[in-house]
Amino acid sequence: MLVRRGVQVLLHDMRLAVLPELALANGRRADLVGLSEKGEIWIIEIKSSIEDFRVDRKWPDYRAYCDRLFFATHPDVPLDIFPEDCGLLLSDGYGAHLLREAPEHKLPPATRKAVTLDFSRSAAQRLMMAEWAAHAPVRD
Repeated sequence: MLVRRGVQVLLHDMRLAVLPELALANGRRADLVGLSEKGEIWIIEIKSSIEDFRVDRKWPDYRAYCDRLFFATHPDVPLDIFPEDCGLLLSDGYGAHLLREAPEHKLPPATRKAVTLDFSRSAAQRLMMAEWAAHAPVRD
């Protein structure tokens, strides 16, 4: 959560809309997905330790659903473990720094539309659920 919170602050400052834990069409769940004002889709995979990175081999599957793929971590994780062909974000929980830009891999139009619709529908559903929870009647 510490890494996620800092990255969310950075992406918000960069004017990206951000959703955590977005389900993708391949059944995977992206840690964070950002949607830019231009419609560019970023996926950020959060790694909290060397072991977390070594045992998780699903991250290459995310590339098919984003224009840019990033890793995010905290200062206690060595940065040299992360692949050079992905962006890199370093978070302290209060913010984050973009250490390496992610190369762009433009999505096919149909995939972009599908991911953008999933993002939008998920955001709307989460907003509705939060509003319902905030206005739920108190029961004895």
